[in-house]
Amino acid sequence: MTRIGTDMHAGADAGPGPATATATAPSAQVEQLLDAVRQGRRGDVPGLLKALDAAGRKAAVPELKRLRKEVRGWDWGRWREQQRVRGALRLAGAGCITGAAGAAEWIGGRDFQEWGNEGGAVLGVLAHRDHAWLTEVARRLAERPTLAEEEYGLVHGLVLLTGCPAPATDAYVRGWTADMSRRNLVASLRQDPQTPVLVPRLLDLTETPDAVAWQSAAGSEDQRSHWPSALAALAGEGLLDRAELVDACVARLLRGGRPRDLRLPLALFQVVGATEEERRARIPDWLGMVADGPSPVAAHAQEVLAGLALDGALPVRELAEMSGSVLFRTEKKLVRAQLTLLSKVLRQAPGAAAELLPVVMDAFGHEDTAIQERALKLVGRHLAGVDEQVREELAGAAVLLSPVHRAAAVELFGAAAEGDALPYEEVLPPVPEPRTVAPTAGSVAELIEDLVTVVRRPGEPEEFERALDGLVRHAHGDRAALTTAVRETFGDAHWMNGGDHFAYGPQGIMVVIAALTGTARVSRIADGRRRGTASCGHAGPTGVVEARLWEAAWLVASSAPVPFLLATPTLHTGAIDAPVLVERLREYREAGVEPAPVDLAQALLRVRRSGPGVSAAAEGAAALGTRAGERLAAWLTADVSLAPGVRFLDRGPDIRSGRWWLADRVVVAFRERRTIREEFPPPFQWLGGESTEVARRCRHWSGQHPHWPGVLPQDRETLAVWLLPEVGNGSEWDARGSAWGLTPLAEGEGPVGPAVHVALAVGLGGRHAEDRLTAVDALLVLAARGELDAAALGGRLGLLLAEGTVKPNRLADASRTAAATGAYGTVWSVLGVLLPGLLAAPKPPRGLGELLAVAAECVERCGAGGTLPGLAEAAARAGSSQAVVQARRLLSALGQGADQTAS
Repeated sequence: MTRIGTDMHAGADAGPGPATATATAPSAQVEQLLDAVRQGRRGDVPGLLKALDAAGRKAAVPELKRLRKEVRGWDWGRWREQQRVRGALRLAGAGCITGAAGAAEWIGGRDFQEWGNEGGAVLGVLAHRDHAWLTEVARRLAERPTLAEEEYGLVHGLVLLTGCPAPATDAYVRGWTADMSRRNLVASLRQDPQTPVLVPRLLDLTETPDAVAWQSAAGSEDQRSHWPSALAALAGEGLLDRAELVDACVARLLRGGRPRDLRLPLALFQVVGATEEERRARIPDWLGMVADGPSPVAAHAQEVLAGLALDGALPVRELAEMSGSVLFRTEKKLVRAQLTLLSKVLRQAPGAAAELLPVVMDAFGHEDTAIQERALKLVGRHLAGVDEQVREELAGAAVLLSPVHRAAAVELFGAAAEGDALPYEEVLPPVPEPRTVAPTAGSVAELIEDLVTVVRRPGEPEEFERALDGLVRHAHGDRAALTTAVRETFGDAHWMNGGDHFAYGPQGIMVVIAALTGTARVSRIADGRRRGTASCGHAGPTGVVEARLWEAAWLVASSAPVPFLLATPTLHTGAIDAPVLVERLREYREAGVEPAPVDLAQALLRVRRSGPGVSAAAEGAAALGTRAGERLAAWLTADVSLAPGVRFLDRGPDIRSGRWWLADRVVVAFRERRTIREEFPPPFQWLGGESTEVARRCRHWSGQHPHWPGVLPQDRETLAVWLLPEVGNGSEWDARGSAWGLTPLAEGEGPVGPAVHVALAVGLGGRHAEDRLTAVDALLVLAARGELDAAALGGRLGLLLAEGTVKPNRLADASRTAAATGAYGTVWSVLGVLLPGLLAAPKPPRGLGELLAVAAECVERCGAGGTLPGLAEAAARAGSSQAVVQARRLLSALGQGADQTAS
């Protein structure tokens, strides 16, 4: 060290000779580059890089890496400076790193992707490298999914520089399609030498790029913007191989997928067309598409096969296989088309009846009675052409027909079609029993596993509760071991690396983990504990959950003597068995520990106040001789409910929709509860007698709140009100999964009143099928528990249908699904209440026919009778619309039901 310093000093004294210039200039040039990068002067970087030799570039790399790491740690207050420096860093690193792998890793860094797409500048600093090196960089960048798509221009520029083959990765193809879609499509594709290579890869993609999917839809077929037309034109010119396109399209259609992802291959195949020879050679492919393809694909395959069948080119065996597949599908249009095809073929070849009529009976069980009627008539026209064995088989299948066609079936087949007349029996699911939750982790190792699960998947209430209790237990029992294990497991997490990551909320259980290690500031935890009462509909239950987290963080950070949490549920619904809570309070008394206020309040809201053992638990709680025991005893014996009064406001129409959104029209008027107002902490006081509007337009994010049911497991009415805005998102907007809360409402405890029925009604009209299915499950569970008020549900549905919140076709689908489980009587008890209002409307609402069809099916199955106001008038209307036809069917079914009841 001393010798080096002396030599440098002597060189300085000797003046700026040649040897000195050679030794010091590179260092100065490197420093100039680093200064430009630190100041974010991206425009200066390319020129400074040119002045560096290989040694200077190599010397700059460690400093660039160090600066990059430093910039990553800057807070949001420096984000503009951060973006400038990152832009300069990316260019400098691209120009200095010598290895292709290292350069690709640097250029494709995610932190640089946030800065912006500056592919041209990067190309400029790479242009002097040799082609083999650039080809390797291009290959590696093309394999990075986000970069190759978002910075297609950069990767494509490298391809042009080197002349290497186009890297046909999924991301590169997506970037290429986006680039092509912004131009005159057919001209750009024609001029791009990559087109013959990338088009087959495009057709092979599992997920079609958005630009291609949009520009493949039916409508405008302008080759300048329509992908199928442009590709077909290039095939006509010979630029693309037509046979390869056909093969690629068919292969992709056979793989299946979402309709949007099959739009391009289907449209392209239709535009390119298939020769007669190709159609005949691909019969197995068409059969596969018609059986398993989405509706548009199946419809095209059906059309191709129908043409072959009518030309005599489709063997009867294959036609029977095709018919069995189509008649099993739910799409009415496809089924009707297949029955029409069979009718035409049987007129041409009556001798095929023995093979074809048995597959027609698959349509006997179709949900549409009009299709059943078509199938029955088709069988009747050709029944004479089959032997006795086939006739008996068809007669046996006639029991699948709706009762409305039973008489016609008996006339055709005789007594064999009557089947065994069994008395109707309503089928409902078994009543779900509360499930005991697993105990809290018994060791630190098990707790760490639970914490990792909760941090990665924070939406599981049972796991959350176990982990929260485990943190408090083990922080009390073995704090040192737990702290060490937590630091080893979560040391790299952003919320464990300093800074106030909890400035705007606890962010789940992470704040408790951070409190254990001292990362979360005690002052911030104290602020969180002082949070007041709820300010809006979203903040009520959420405020309780957050208050529990802040309190648990405080217990852990302050090393409070609390041995465990009182409010940890014993059942999956979030409830606590009363004897268990008494025993927990006894352990607190023996340890000389006072309960934490929020923990005790949550435990009281969760404790089961009915069922065996509650009276004895109340006596045991009173005998504890503690204030907490007295509060539990009073809570268990008080004959009170927190259920709010729910009323809908008439505030006039919304200027956008002609009505107010559902969530803007609910007001909750809580009954006065002095115990809650006076003895519960502030986060719970919204339950003690306030009135608040449950509005969606507030500062809180909308979305699923899986911990809400555990806040009020004994009060389904209050919970239903808080869930209603979210359920409404699935009806009025396009939110998916919004009906999740109906399951805990159906399986929970406490009275079922108007709020639960309103939430259920809205859920049955959800936009997405999976949400309607969740609502159907809740409906059936409530019916099985004897808690469903069919009249209340039907009345609320009638109002929601009249105002447009619930659409008739969606409700019909949900009702049909519920009825198909065997709950025909339950569904009719609801539909019978809402239908009179729809029938009385001056103009029949769209979808009324579907609801009437479900109602008729229910009446025919369960044998209900009576009259329905407005039904006779609807049935007497002229015409053959579905509403009129199904009104007549329902009227007839109710008459039959009345006769059966009378007999």
